Amino acid sequence: MNSWRTLLAVSYDLVASLLAWTASIAIAQRSMPALDGITPFVSALIIVMMVQMACFTAFRLYRGIWRYASFLDLRRIGVSVLMATLVQTTLIFLIQRGEMVPRLALLLNPVILVVMMAGGRIVYRWWKELRPYAGLRHEGEPVLVMGAGEAGYKVVFELSRSPAWAVCGLLDDEPAKLGRELYGSRVLGSWEQLASVAASTGARHALIAVGSHNRHARRRAFELCEQAGIRLLVVPAIEELMAGEPVSTSIRNIDLDDLLGRDPVRLDSPGLSRMLTQRCVLVTGAGGSIGADLCRQIARFSPARLVLLDSSEFALYETEESLAYRFPGIVVQACVGDVKDSPRLDELFARHRPDIVFHAAAYKHVPMMEGENAWQAVRNNVWGSLQVIEASRRHAVRKLVIVSTDKAVNPTNVMGATKRLAELLAQRHAEAEGTSIVTVRFGNVLGSTGSVIPKFKAQIARGGPITVTHPEVERYFMSVSEATQLVLQAAAMGDGGEVFVLEMGKAVKIVDLARDLIRLSGLTEQQIPIRFVGLRPGEKLFEELLADGETTLPTRHPKVRISRPTELPGADWEQALRQWLAHPGAIDPATVRATLSRFVPEYSPFRAAPANAPAGTVIELKPIVGKRA
Repeated sequence: MNSWRTLLAVSYDLVASLLAWTASIAIAQRSMPALDGITPFVSALIIVMMVQMACFTAFRLYRGIWRYASFLDLRRIGVSVLMATLVQTTLIFLIQRGEMVPRLALLLNPVILVVMMAGGRIVYRWWKELRPYAGLRHEGEPVLVMGAGEAGYKVVFELSRSPAWAVCGLLDDEPAKLGRELYGSRVLGSWEQLASVAASTGARHALIAVGSHNRHARRRAFELCEQAGIRLLVVPAIEELMAGEPVSTSIRNIDLDDLLGRDPVRLDSPGLSRMLTQRCVLVTGAGGSIGADLCRQIARFSPARLVLLDSSEFALYETEESLAYRFPGIVVQACVGDVKDSPRLDELFARHRPDIVFHAAAYKHVPMMEGENAWQAVRNNVWGSLQVIEASRRHAVRKLVIVSTDKAVNPTNVMGATKRLAELLAQRHAEAEGTSIVTVRFGNVLGSTGSVIPKFKAQIARGGPITVTHPEVERYFMSVSEATQLVLQAAAMGDGGEVFVLEMGKAVKIVDLARDLIRLSGLTEQQIPIRFVGLRPGEKLFEELLADGETTLPTRHPKVRISRPTELPGADWEQALRQWLAHPGAIDPATVRATLSRFVPEYSPFRAAPANAPAGTVIELKPIVGKRA
């Protein structure tokens, strides 16, 4: 009872105790007792008030804040009043033998007291919540809320306290809800009536209030809003909103990830905790989009130390700063280094003794790696992976996870062929005892470094046109967080030697992505035209997740499958590959492609078109088929 607020709360409950006892006596006797017979009632009142205040204190009623009174507080009131009733009734019968105290009064007292105590707290919370926002309900930008369920109620409740927004109505497809109200806002119609309701209310924005699991509803809401000329807004995670997160500061425009139809990932958190908690984890390529998000996902499980390795100083710095801000309790060590540098790897592995290594470092830009930089792609993606594998085995790393790509499947480009070689090396070395090595293969990641989405956004910002290689080209997409969470999930399930294939859903046409981005920007194809420029060297029309002869088996996670690979190459094959990788000088791109086809027979290399060829022309170079050693 150190604060004046606590003193006021105690005083209120004392008055409530006095009034509740007096009212129960008056109701039981249908009048107040005469003055000459009031002594027994006063004595009983003293017992009642002392017992009740002792119970209220024992049940910690004065530690809560009335402004945030909840059902937990109401339950505490009920339990404390019940306990006080039992004690005070016993004492009254022991001391006074129950004389002059009506039995009905003993029953009425706890009911009246609970109503007064709970009612006072509820009224106070209602007053505190509405008073500052009483004039805000009709101020701000008018917005329609799409969804009149529990999430819709929470959205309306939160927006009623925001000066930036004014809810002018709700829309819901359930006929029974039409005309009903949620927190003072009326359900004005169905989703299909969005255009007419928006016209009648003057709303230029709509906020969708459905769970993030329902991506199809978001797509439908987006289509309806576009037809009505309304801008659609979303809350990033409606589940967090339901848990009490503020909505007014997290409202944003709908983006491409919301429209892809991907369900959220459910992780085996206990299994990941066993793998990562209080372990030393090293991530190569920690400055890249995949590597950086891997670090953030790993940090959630409180590793003993998180070691970041990247050749880019600035990218490494950004990842380190992000982790320091979001996870201040995690020990993070940022190390500048190249995965091709074996002495540097040995130094880091000897110093930090990592239990688990995630190898995400790679050159991934297909056209850039196809020509002038082909040999560098081989050196980084294949030789670098081999150095990480060998360092992991030398330093007794428990598990090594190789991040791969769907472009390694029947590759038509240098980048894909090099990643396929890395997969084969990982599988060959996983057969030996010691380090458990698993590979995780997945498709394109939205917004990752070098991906098509940032390029399209930049082209829209410049006023267009958007350049698409081919009207039929398709790719698999997932968000960065989904990809990295599934990589962790696969890593937890792997025992060694597996190639895990992530469930990528349905392939998406790149031209449809471009059109969605134009529409999300509030523009039309007349304003931002789409221009087809032809496939670039090394590009496919359609990506594949399985090579010829590969099949998959299910795992305990619905989004992760295990590939059943074809027969692995032998020791002679690896010896020849090592000799080639150790070549001291540069190798011209044509020779690189020809040699890659010998080590990866399913690789079908392309070469750039002649300078005088039409724009976008590609010429297929027949693979040089060679038997695996």
